[in-house]
Amino acid sequence: MSSKQSVSKAARKGAQGSAAVAASEPTGPRPARLTAAAVLTGLQGLALAASGIYLLVMGLLGTPDSPQQAETGGLTVLALAALPLLAARGLWQLRRWSRGPAMITQIMALPVAWTLLNAGGALMITAAVALTLVAVVTLALVVNPTATEALGIGPRES
Repeated sequence: MSSKQSVSKAARKGAQGSAAVAASEPTGPRPARLTAAAVLTGLQGLALAASGIYLLVMGLLGTPDSPQQAETGGLTVLALAALPLLAARGLWQLRRWSRGPAMITQIMALPVAWTLLNAGGALMITAAVALTLVAVVTLALVVNPTATEALGIGPRES
């Protein structure tokens, strides 16, 4: 087999593979519910990223009890912000894999809201209620049949 034949054969295989991937991804308009879920999940990711940056800056420029602990906490929160940001991008682009990370983000937000609620103070209670509402609404939007259908997730075949 000549090198030209090898190249054309590889090109055909690549084209078939990309066509199979494109066929497995859902197409069509994004439902409003899925758009809302993507926006809410993205806002959670941005809030986490802002918190991580704040912790890093205060660890470097402020006077924390332990600068190393503040910086490590800031880096950890920044790393945690990646999950909802990636999930939001995936939901926006109708990627079926994004539903799991989006749901995990919302489930993880509920214990955080509970901790905020138990911390007391009007600001903490308000933040806890807001976080709980966003998490529950986003969970409802992500598990909605319209959203699951748009993501290409259907009932399992027996």
